[in-house]
Amino acid sequence: MHPDTAASASAHLHAHLDGDASHAHSIEQSSKGALVFALCVTAVFAVVEVITGVMSHSLALISDAGHMVTDAAALGLALMAQVIAKRPPSARLSFGFVRAEALAAFVNSLAMLALVAWIAYEAVQRLLDPHPVAGGIVLVVAGIGACCNIMVAWVLSRGTQGINTRAALVNVMGDLLGSVAAIAAGAVIYFTGWNQIDPILSIFVSLLILKTTWGILRESTLFLMESVPEGIDYLGVGADLAAIDGVVSVHDLHVWDMSPGEPALIGHLEITDLDRWPGVLDNVRNMLLDKHGIDHVTLQPEVAAPR
Repeated sequence: MHPDTAASASAHLHAHLDGDASHAHSIEQSSKGALVFALCVTAVFAVVEVITGVMSHSLALISDAGHMVTDAAALGLALMAQVIAKRPPSARLSFGFVRAEALAAFVNSLAMLALVAWIAYEAVQRLLDPHPVAGGIVLVVAGIGACCNIMVAWVLSRGTQGINTRAALVNVMGDLLGSVAAIAAGAVIYFTGWNQIDPILSIFVSLLILKTTWGILRESTLFLMESVPEGIDYLGVGADLAAIDGVVSVHDLHVWDMSPGEPALIGHLEITDLDRWPGVLDNVRNMLLDKHGIDHVTLQPEVAAPR
């Protein structure tokens, strides 16, 4: 088939006609400017924290820098996902590229878990063998980092709250608490000389990163595994379908998110009479949309076998 003909056929097959679901195959791009700004600020200050953390021998500052590096990676992945997800469906990828966003969030979450393991290992080593830390440098740099995190969080909170924007915002809030921990470590070391506070608060940062990462990892994993969306009762949907007048039984039922916040359903319905199917289908569509928020519905009618 000629490429232009194939493209035209693909566009026709993906078109939504009257009665079809109103879901979109692409992601809105309104948060792109916020992500770009956040990426630039986070990446630049992460480099500053890495350099000063090494110079001051502060694991708390290096941990916060590592968190910011991971945040920068998350923001870069989010931007990449938005560019990819904007591409229309094709003959090869009929659902489009909307799962690229969840995949980026999943990859970032795995990187965060690796960071947690590294911080915990280094903290234990430094508790066993304390290193002298330049508390004054840590205090000043961590304070500037906290200001940067507050500014980035404010910008992200005003953007569109897609899964990656939310993931980035969660990470930045974790960064803010990490910066507060680094400020506390710097202050304690500067005024008391107690260097063990640095690895102790680094462990706190690692636990903080773990907590904030787990929700995003779980959400992106469930989405990629095409699980039943949060807030939808799979058994309840099946029971409500079976209760529709004219429906005898329901089987081969599947409910999943086609894109974040866009649930879809497919299944087979055994009905008493195929002539009643148009009316049954209308009742099913209305019930699924009104009661369960499911708009994209594909059902196959079958005549119930004599019982």
